[in-house]
Amino acid sequence: MRVIAGSARTVPLITPTGLETRPTSDRIKETLFNMLQGYVEGASFLDLFAGSGQIGVEALSRGADFAAFIEKSDEAVKCIKHNVNKTKFTDKALVLKMEVLSGIRTLEIEKKKFDIIFVDPPYGQGFEKSILNALIDSTILYEDAIIIVEASKNTDFLYINELGLKIVKDKLYKNNRHLFLRK
Repeated sequence: MRVIAGSARTVPLITPTGLETRPTSDRIKETLFNMLQGYVEGASFLDLFAGSGQIGVEALSRGADFAAFIEKSDEAVKCIKHNVNKTKFTDKALVLKMEVLSGIRTLEIEKKKFDIIFVDPPYGQGFEKSILNALIDSTILYEDAIIIVEASKNTDFLYINELGLKIVKDKLYKNNRHLFLRK
């Protein structure tokens, strides 16, 4: 795993061992950032269920001004800190070791706001709706923020409209998808 583009291009990244995290493949990561072209530069980026932090690090490498990473796993947080250090983005990053809902509340208290929110919960556990609900009810989104949810291909998002969100794009891959949402 490596940074694909930008100021930290080709820097190798580490990932937690075991099956608790699913690192996003380079191909899917490249497709994601191609779709975000024009939004990342100068943005504040929030990486929820951050795992190794590779998505937030990629955003920083491509010109995001700031990235926050929320992850509860000790080993994953060590990887995020290592990757942020290795890419020399420590002054632009905030790593919170906590549950995502607690992290959202912490960011509210710290009066942080985000342009792009990347949500990558464990597949098949139904976290998406509660996280989206918490985001919509929070003060951490800029008015025109983009929320991207990575989920398994068969995840049900029929509730999106009742949350006050609209689907801007639904990019399907072989086994998963990226759902782009706005208020």
